[in-house]
Amino acid sequence: MDVKISVIIPVYNAEPYIADCVQSLLGQTLQACEFIFVDDGSTDKSGLIIESYRLRDDRIKLITQENQGVSAARNAGLRAAAGEYAGFVDADDYIAPDMYETLYLAAAQRDCDVVVSNFESEIEGAKVVTAYPFRENAALDRDYIRQHMMPYFLQTDDLNTAVNKIYRLSVLRRHRVAFPEKVALGEDCLFNMLFFGHAASAFYLNYSGYYYREVSGSATRNIGEKDYFGKALEVFLSDPPPIYDGLLPAEHVNELKSVRLIKSMLSYIYIYLKPSKEMSFRSRYRYVKRMIANKHVRAALPLYWKGRRDAIGRYEKCLLFMVKARLTPGLLAAVVYSRSRNF
Repeated sequence: MDVKISVIIPVYNAEPYIADCVQSLLGQTLQACEFIFVDDGSTDKSGLIIESYRLRDDRIKLITQENQGVSAARNAGLRAAAGEYAGFVDADDYIAPDMYETLYLAAAQRDCDVVVSNFESEIEGAKVVTAYPFRENAALDRDYIRQHMMPYFLQTDDLNTAVNKIYRLSVLRRHRVAFPEKVALGEDCLFNMLFFGHAASAFYLNYSGYYYREVSGSATRNIGEKDYFGKALEVFLSDPPPIYDGLLPAEHVNELKSVRLIKSMLSYIYIYLKPSKEMSFRSRYRYVKRMIANKHVRAALPLYWKGRRDAIGRYEKCLLFMVKARLTPGLLAAVVYSRSRNF
């Protein structure tokens, strides 16, 4: 069987979810897939569960390694991949039966290096579909990628993920594109920046077949252990990879990065000011107070407004006003009001 898509699944202690993930993969309408699970040093029964499925379906491959992190696990899967395209699934998520057939047909019919689709998340009980402002139902050439998609990676986080895309494997190997290892945050973004910088063509499919499951360890569940705003600052202060050299003026790069920083800050205001068992109210309140007083946030605020004034809604304008005035109590009241409206 010629493998159309190699699906790579890094696994670390995913025992409660891994069976759902495997079954959604084996139920794909596109049969010409291989499923490469990389057990990254799990200490639970994840590996045993995968092995039980492997004995029943030879499309499943299982690589076992010492714990090295998700990037190293994905790279191990890429080295073993034999498909025309590569895709990625996280072990605690699941996908629709037609996902890979839908993406592969789009790629094959337009001979594209990469296909981008939407994905669905569940946030506090509400289903949210992440979609993109790209041209639909048409092959996107290199000029479009450079003018619209590459800048998009600098201004927002929602395109960063690798799980809602398929990538032509020959392009990955020709240009030695891999996930950066030993990076605490942003490995998906750097991987995508490198790939899209080399891609000759892309396709955006307004379709959602990937279902992201929020579990313990995600940003909204693990605020007591990780400094997410600190990581956002690291991304803001770092230079884009060399693939961006000459692509955009430095002033425009700074404006896009400022938009990204403020978007991240606004999302963290909501996360840190809603009730949480991970962190005391006083600690969360002080965290937000320090965040909105940060000198980089203060400098980025006017750049966020620039050219976006008409696209910002009333609630967001209210938050931005209170951030500018450093009114942490007002931000708390706004978050409480927003949560009450959503229930």
